[in-house]
Amino acid sequence: MSFDGLFTKAMANELVRSLKGGRINKVHQPYKNEVILTIRANGVNQKLLLSAHPSYARVQLTNEAYDNPSEPPMFCMLLRKHIEGYILEDLYQIENDRMIIFEIKGRNELGDISYKQLIIEIMGRHSNIVLVDKTRNVILDSIKHISFAVNSHRAILPGQPYVSPPEQHKLNPFTAGEDDILRKIDFNAGKIDRQLVEQFAGTSPLFAKEVIFQSGLANRTTVPETFVRLIKKIASGNISPSIMSSNGKESFYLFPLEHLNGEMKNFPTLSEMVDRYYFGKAERDRVKQQGNDIERFISNEKEKNEKKIIKLKDTLKEAEKAEQYQRHGELLTANLYAAKKGMKEIEVLNYYDEFGGMIVIPLDPRKTPSENAQKFFSKYQKAKNALAVVVEQIDKAREEVEYFDNLMQQVQAASPKDIQEIREELVEGGYIRERQKRNGKKVQNAKPVLDHFIASDSTDIIVGKNNKQNDYLTNKLAARDEIWLHTKDIPGSHVVIRSKEPSDETIREAAVLAAYYSKARNSSSVPVDFTKVRYVKKPSGAKPGFVIYDNQQTVYVTPDEELVLKLKK
Repeated sequence: MSFDGLFTKAMANELVRSLKGGRINKVHQPYKNEVILTIRANGVNQKLLLSAHPSYARVQLTNEAYDNPSEPPMFCMLLRKHIEGYILEDLYQIENDRMIIFEIKGRNELGDISYKQLIIEIMGRHSNIVLVDKTRNVILDSIKHISFAVNSHRAILPGQPYVSPPEQHKLNPFTAGEDDILRKIDFNAGKIDRQLVEQFAGTSPLFAKEVIFQSGLANRTTVPETFVRLIKKIASGNISPSIMSSNGKESFYLFPLEHLNGEMKNFPTLSEMVDRYYFGKAERDRVKQQGNDIERFISNEKEKNEKKIIKLKDTLKEAEKAEQYQRHGELLTANLYAAKKGMKEIEVLNYYDEFGGMIVIPLDPRKTPSENAQKFFSKYQKAKNALAVVVEQIDKAREEVEYFDNLMQQVQAASPKDIQEIREELVEGGYIRERQKRNGKKVQNAKPVLDHFIASDSTDIIVGKNNKQNDYLTNKLAARDEIWLHTKDIPGSHVVIRSKEPSDETIREAAVLAAYYSKARNSSSVPVDFTKVRYVKKPSGAKPGFVIYDNQQTVYVTPDEELVLKLKK
């Protein structure tokens, strides 16, 4: 794991420098397991993210924008009551565990001095955020409630005393010397990296593997020396926050990890690095939670229409036999005298054949010759009527497949706020029922919120990430002579440059945004068309987000997440 005890120590030191002595001005809980505290410290407002997410638990300063629910959760309301307006006196790590305690002081409703502790426990799926009355050591509330039935060691419930997680009885790596390592590690037993994790508090498999790698030939001399050297590096604050990319997988740590041989990017602070690392990851997880039913519905509808097309094509093949049925009926009628009930087939002269050949007509032995002829004429009429209908149904089913394929791309690129707009679109299209709030009132549709970006030359670029946003951006917001972009023949976002004559570089940057927010995000050399908004038209009766355009030019770009982050407003 990247966010180990050593990382927690460094993060706590970073937060002390930025936040100690600051005032907690606002408390928000944008998502189930995450809290944002806006703290005024060192003359600026800073956002502190506390996350008890089972996969992405962390503590950091963040510059990301989070959408808050219209009705704050109960835990958020309680935090506002107990710590808004309070001073963050101190914060510190507990031992070398992944725990940070925030010491908070303020005055309660009666005007008396009150001391609170906000404790963040970063422990995977057991992560939690707990508010404690320090004077009484009583839990006021927590973001997750844990009973004794779940954890026999302690209960995390309002009114219970706060009990720390059980001690692991490991050595403190910051006070350990080379002799301590030699006493604790059995070099004959192998798996030295695992032994380091088991014996020293706060160390993770990621750190231990780096120790072994930098030791070269791992032995009783090199491992202790390397371990102590790296620990001293962390203790002195000599860190270089880095994200390493290797074999399609990203990891972050306090310094570049040499055993992860791949691309590396450095950051000025731990928080900026963590913001970058979790960009899209945690949000995608939240989208999956909020829009899982929508994604499943879209996938099912797309699959249903694909199967429908296969069946309709079979029907079409049958319908294309209309002429054959008519011919069989007429030839059989002309030869009724030669046919008898009980015959399975009859061979007659095919007078439609210019060479005068013979033709075998299959018969139903249970029917009379006249009934067999009538059956052919009935099948002819049915097939003839079906031909036009089936072709139309195939076209409609193909439109549906294209529509749901486009929606699937939008869901996969969506932020939590975008999911609601996709849901609204499906309601308006009659695909799903409208949700109602608990009070029985219908959810009111708001004006789409668009994503804004700033080009290198300060030109505004706006991106629509779903059909409602695309329609609003292209048909209402954009001026006629501004530049419109879209991936060529690939589902994706509408992008508008708020300029009549943008520079070539701005067009390229906008094209990268169009490619990034499209189905071709992971491709290279993606074709992106651009034209003036005046040449983009929405056909009458077309699906949401669908347009046609002309007078376009095409550029080829490769999606670049770093550039997207750089341009994001």
